Amino acid sequence: MAGGTSGEARAVHEGILRRQSARESSARTYARALPIVPVRARGLTIEGADGRRYLDCLSGAGTLALGHNHPVVLEAIRRVLDSGAPLSVLDLATPVKDAFVTELFRTLPPGLADRSRVQFCGPAGTDAVEAALKLVRTATGRTGILAFTGAYHGMTAGALAASGGAPDVQVARLPYPQDYRCPFGVGGPHGAELAARWTESLLGDPKSGVPLSAGMILEPIQGEGGVIPAPDDWLRRMRRLTADRSIPLIADEIQTGVGRTGAFWAVDHSGVTPDVMVLSKAIGGSLPLAVIVYRDDLDVWQPGAHAGTFRGNQLAMAAGTATLAYVRENALAERAAALGTRVLTRLAELTHAFPSVGDVRGRGLMIGVELVNPDADHTASRPAPLAGDAGDIGDAAVVADVGAGGLGDLSGTVAPPEPTRTPYPAAPELAAAVQRECLQRGLIVELGGRHASVVRLLPPLTISDEQATAVLDRLTDAVAAAVRHQESHGPHQQRQPRSAQRAG
Repeated sequence: MAGGTSGEARAVHEGILRRQSARESSARTYARALPIVPVRARGLTIEGADGRRYLDCLSGAGTLALGHNHPVVLEAIRRVLDSGAPLSVLDLATPVKDAFVTELFRTLPPGLADRSRVQFCGPAGTDAVEAALKLVRTATGRTGILAFTGAYHGMTAGALAASGGAPDVQVARLPYPQDYRCPFGVGGPHGAELAARWTESLLGDPKSGVPLSAGMILEPIQGEGGVIPAPDDWLRRMRRLTADRSIPLIADEIQTGVGRTGAFWAVDHSGVTPDVMVLSKAIGGSLPLAVIVYRDDLDVWQPGAHAGTFRGNQLAMAAGTATLAYVRENALAERAAALGTRVLTRLAELTHAFPSVGDVRGRGLMIGVELVNPDADHTASRPAPLAGDAGDIGDAAVVADVGAGGLGDLSGTVAPPEPTRTPYPAAPELAAAVQRECLQRGLIVELGGRHASVVRLLPPLTISDEQATAVLDRLTDAVAAAVRHQESHGPHQQRQPRSAQRAG
């Protein structure tokens, strides 16, 4: 980070921000929490108009798999520009598109690549979600959609209706398993089993009020919902439940795809092959591109059933081909898995050092740190166990037929659950303070989660070990500074760090 900036550069920076505030919509989001003016960028680093340098762990909300202006992406774009090829061609066939589809199909989960179709949509992921919902409704002749609590699928009408923040109920909402804030107060395999059983009961009960649905849409890892990975066994269970009922399964891989989670696609961790995959963000190599890939027997659309003026973006396809190939050829998914494990291990130390760090979770280089208020009354934030204590939740009912339809390798017997950590109330103000402290230290992070209390890390897959250490150092320092400030100025003084408690 630069030690200082000239007065002229600072004036340019402040002038641009001032004009943005005066002229742009009140709906702007990132610009409010991140008052920077990027003028140059390469890899992990952004330089602002004021001369300051930042480590970017937002990466265009996960769009920049290779970071800013990666050489292979720039070269791919230059080749198209220098060739004289048209830049926008609607849905006409081109060599650029053919190369993109070939590379994309090379990466798809087994069982889908050999029998799939691809639909190019509008430029944003939300349009691809709309296309997926329209597709399964057309193919099945049904209208209902199954979605999950905490989901985020986009901001247009249909995508928003399937998201966790939907203002109106237009889909059947199912419980998404999580450990720290398990809706059943259990967490772990037992919590995931109960979530799966709720879904199975809903789909099998003729009086549930939920008729046979057109499709189920889910994120293998909820991003905006707070970086919550779905258990692999639970995801396999959802695949079986939908397959048995001929309900198409839609995997929203907009943010999780292209190596982000330590596998090329997040469903690869579980071995699940969905019927429809929704793809955007990183597949365009930093440029706007969105597609759905789906089983060929679902391809019952009539010509023009779904379209989009900018679905023929040749620069995005070229950049996307270069990105997909680079991630595949350089094993960046495997690199993300190994580095992500090390990052999570170090971040877990924060939960021991600071009571305000409630949970650290994620997969690969999709990581979240949840900030909480350990001094608030936490009893209301945790559901009461179903019966007795955490070790008495009606195990007989859980064990009864797990071997026949239960979670993966549990094979008929489920050990009593271990007591889970008590989830303290979310602390969105503290999370925002951590984000500000990060920015002061030259680190860009995003907030997410149900109450915007989760600090999210989405660094490029090309981040080096040294850069990862710098990110962790700055984040750790920012958490410590925000906690110290809250202890000094907050309405309720926090307890000492846990390490200090043990030492005392």
